[in-house]
Amino acid sequence: MQYVLLDTSVASLSLKGTVPTSLGTRLASLAPAMSFVTVGELTQWAELRGWTSRRRGALDRLIARCVVIPCDEHTARIWGRLSAAAYRRGRPRPQNDMWIAACGLAEGMPIATLNAKDFSDFAEHHGLDLILN
Repeated sequence: MQYVLLDTSVASLSLKGTVPTSLGTRLASLAPAMSFVTVGELTQWAELRGWTSRRRGALDRLIARCVVIPCDEHTARIWGRLSAAAYRRGRPRPQNDMWIAACGLAEGMPIATLNAKDFSDFAEHHGLDLILN
């Protein structure tokens, strides 16, 4: 089975049931995965926004349907290389996006995102495969 790593924006839309149809069609045959960062970001949103138990349950079910990619030494080293390369190019990237990219590269998974600008450098310079809307 082929997996796809959902970035936080796509995971959030999945939770709401509002993934754009064109992207949803492309993702339908792939098994969903999430990085540890996306789980953390979604949990933070739930806490900060005081989500109801029903919405928290929906989040828990979404996470349970996904393979969650943890951080390990291999992923951390990839993150370090991504970060250093981005700084050398004069284009440092958001920390969480670099972690998500590192997870995708470590696992050999494409990343589904609506934020091409946040991940395009990783695709161009490091071979990250993106699935865009």
